[in-house]
Amino acid sequence: QVQLVESGGGLVQPGGSLRLSCAGPGDIFSRYTVIWYRQAPGNQRELVAQITSTSVTNYADSVKDRFTISRDSAVNTVYLQMSSLKPEDTAVYYCNVPYIAVWGQGIQVTVSS
Repeated sequence: QVQLVESGGGLVQPGGSLRLSCAGPGDIFSRYTVIWYRQAPGNQRELVAQITSTSVTNYADSVKDRFTISRDSAVNTVYLQMSSLKPEDTAVYYCNVPYIAVWGQGIQVTVSS
């Protein structure tokens, strides 16, 4: 059974930065599109960023120019570098490989002073 494991979340002040990691098995991230989603309390899950197998990236308008998605195939990990964080970025963040319908367990990011 394929598992994705997120890490790197936590509490950060507004304007701060965090880097989320999503680790997976084998060459899964080299072969398939990977998406970061987030879900805040009372809100629907929303796409934050995605990276294809050919490294084409796409971002939600709300995070464009602040977040960067990247992939390190050598360590089977996808990252989400988050900068200039705002309170409205507070949510549980999930990584997903839609082609094989696999989700991580989610990790909390809280932006608060």
